[in-house]
Amino acid sequence: MSYDLMVFDPAVAPRDRAGFMSWYGELTAWCEEHSYDDVSITTDRLRRWYTEMLTTFPAMNGPDAADRPYDSPIWDDLHLTDYSIARHAIYCAFSWSVGEKAFSAVTRLAAKHGVGFFDVSADAGKIHFPDGLIL
Repeated sequence: MSYDLMVFDPAVAPRDRAGFMSWYGELTAWCEEHSYDDVSITTDRLRRWYTEMLTTFPAMNGPDAADRPYDSPIWDDLHLTDYSIARHAIYCAFSWSVGEKAFSAVTRLAAKHGVGFFDVSADAGKIHFPDGLIL
């Protein structure tokens, strides 16, 4: 299991909980026809958020994956993060052991870059929009 958070484009995401959860369900069916490790397909704000996140939470997979020796276990660096990049959202799977640090970084950078975030792993996780709306 992982500690999961998602950032999203607030201009596209529904602003009511039921609508958002439906949109989230469609999004996480992963049916967009592109690679989910290609940051070029997402919005400028999400791209800037992602680029800054990589400095503390390097990508586990894809073209931005952190360089590491092939003989080292993939889990030797608990900050390695599995990012799934969609057109209007980025889903992040962190190690539970860095959950508090990840939550802090995600929320701080979401505010800085004007994107929303969803606390996926929390029971009835809150959905935060940059204008202060919380669902």
